[in-house]
Amino acid sequence: MKRTLAIATALTALPLSLLLPGSAATAAQGPEPAPGVRATGEIYAQNSSLKRELGDRSAGSYLDAATGELVMTVTTEADAAKVRAAGVRAKLVARSGAELGSAAAALEKSAKIAGTSWGVDPRRNQVVVEADSTVSGAEVARIEKVAAAQAGAVQVTRVPGEFKEEVAGGDAIYGGGYRCSAAFNVSSGATRYFVTAGHCTNAATDWRASSGGAVIGQRTGTSFPTNDYGIVKYTDGSSPSGDVNLYNGSRQDITSAADPVVGQAIKKSGSTTKVTSGSVTQTNVTVNYGSGNYVYGMVKTNVCSDSGDSGGAHFAGSTALGIHSGSGGDCTNGVGSALFQPVKEALSAYGVAVY
Repeated sequence: MKRTLAIATALTALPLSLLLPGSAATAAQGPEPAPGVRATGEIYAQNSSLKRELGDRSAGSYLDAATGELVMTVTTEADAAKVRAAGVRAKLVARSGAELGSAAAALEKSAKIAGTSWGVDPRRNQVVVEADSTVSGAEVARIEKVAAAQAGAVQVTRVPGEFKEEVAGGDAIYGGGYRCSAAFNVSSGATRYFVTAGHCTNAATDWRASSGGAVIGQRTGTSFPTNDYGIVKYTDGSSPSGDVNLYNGSRQDITSAADPVVGQAIKKSGSTTKVTSGSVTQTNVTVNYGSGNYVYGMVKTNVCSDSGDSGGAHFAGSTALGIHSGSGGDCTNGVGSALFQPVKEALSAYGVAVY
């Protein structure tokens, strides 16, 4: 039986032989976010600039759900004045990024349990811990004890389902007896590559468009666990375009990459659940997958996904945001959560760019 590793055919940018047959008429799934929370190029630039200036004095930023305004959290009036001078709304909060970072470090040290995740929700000014259905009552009690020592900086919740890398189904690229899929096509000069999930590229050097077919590319980098990204260089002479498959007969051109902002609307394209929509809920997320693998600096969303979507594209309009890693929750009950690796980190690591 063919083994499968976190699979999702996200791009029409790949050769057409990699596309899932008969998928063009599939409708997008999931809730459609309010138009007011769609990020723009100006918001990305403002957010990036203020994050650099404030560092861990800020506990993060988010988009106001009603107005779409960028809101930057600060703990002093002096920093609030700097934020307002940049044309951004400031919100005074009790805890800085450094304080929330300290709380997350305490969880890392004393509550690192498979089936959990934690990340910063700047709207709550807290680190939010989620424990899935595999976490025992005793383990939850252990997490709550650590949380109680953090002076209100940590909130603990139970979630249904199981945190897992997406490890089944899909139609895309094959290597090492596994099949996975590409996320975004990228380039360095005239050389073309695609990026995908690192737990896929760990599996093989050579990648094919079909099982037993000719090699189309070779792995030139991989990083998993800790991160979840990898890169494959096209070696078959092809020069694919940079489009994402929208599964409705059209494609979305990708022209830039950015770091996501909590509250912004995004879409995910993957071969199992096709195109699903939602918004970013947490950043700087630590995920302790049930397999025993762990990743840091991830992004959590309320987008639905399922086995076979891994390696897929998370994007907002023409902006690339992330590479699909795994999921938690239970989409059938409307409480799914897709997890992605921020794509800018992978692009920087490999010295490539979307196009």
